[in-house]
Amino acid sequence: MSKRKLTQNQQRRIQSNNAKTLHRHQRRSKSDIDWQEDMLGNSQDGIVVTRYAAHADVENEQGEIIRCNLRRTLKSVVVGDHVVWRKGKAQLQGVSGVIEAVQPRQNEIARPDYYNGLKPIAANIDRIIIVLAVLPSLSLNIIDRYLVVCESSNIPAIIVVNKADLLTLEDREEVEQQLEIYQKIGYETLLISAKSGENMEKFTALLSQGTSIFVGQSGVGKSSLINHILPEVQAQTGDVSQVSGLGQHTTTSSRLYHLPQGGNLIDSPGIREFGLWHLEQDQITKGYREFQYFLGTCKFRDCKHLHDPGCAIQLAVEEGKIHPLRFENYHRLIASLAETKSKRHFISEP
Repeated sequence: MSKRKLTQNQQRRIQSNNAKTLHRHQRRSKSDIDWQEDMLGNSQDGIVVTRYAAHADVENEQGEIIRCNLRRTLKSVVVGDHVVWRKGKAQLQGVSGVIEAVQPRQNEIARPDYYNGLKPIAANIDRIIIVLAVLPSLSLNIIDRYLVVCESSNIPAIIVVNKADLLTLEDREEVEQQLEIYQKIGYETLLISAKSGENMEKFTALLSQGTSIFVGQSGVGKSSLINHILPEVQAQTGDVSQVSGLGQHTTTSSRLYHLPQGGNLIDSPGIREFGLWHLEQDQITKGYREFQYFLGTCKFRDCKHLHDPGCAIQLAVEEGKIHPLRFENYHRLIASLAETKSKRHFISEP
């Protein structure tokens, strides 16, 4: 039997994957340190405050920051992780210790990618701050994507719209009406401006308890907010591209900051597209919290909540119990999920 000839696309994917594997191997070879038992001190507790490609910064109980290698046996280490680590008796290649174990996580937020599955980006979070901007316009579809992730992770969310100083009176009224959609279903929202200071005192008060994480597309002003809250940090800021309307990535590593008024804040690299292909359709459905009261009451068990007769969700929309824009965005997400999974299946085919 003759062997099936690979297509050019398949050959390119194989070459690309081989190159990535070689690059990871070379990077590990340069960064890994063979810590022997007699080179290390006693085990200590710590928290990961910065995560780099090959290392992590750990804060010990005295507030000291130590750069550490990661044991190869660890599945993942992210900002916010409570870890067991050991300090080296000498600094090697700029590294002073090694993380040996990760304590069980209370929760985590992860983003999917096509080749590596789910990639956790932070752990042990008390609230997710969804940061949005008014330019080029407020996208309810993006808000709904983030909220589905928050609901799926069982982490409370707060919707924050930054750069309110750029709004005209007419635009402000429209944004406030859009935010009211989310207020009515139990989400806290806040219209702020790091530039003018509008509602910044209220915003910092929200962050004073537990650990919060900023998520949002590049260019929405996450770094400017950090500069306002923590002036000494001077996080790098970036403008929205005049051509595409998308911001330039300005944060390269996830980082945890301690706030002067109390609480912690995690800043993660900008996320332009928060994919949902790792979720099943019923997880997205449950991610719309106002749907949950009506789920299980449709006429048919396999109801798609679109044109099915006896659909309780459709009836709730007609009766004004579910906002039509949320219902419309839900079906957009379902459609994009099916399309993305179809493309991903095509890519993974031999």
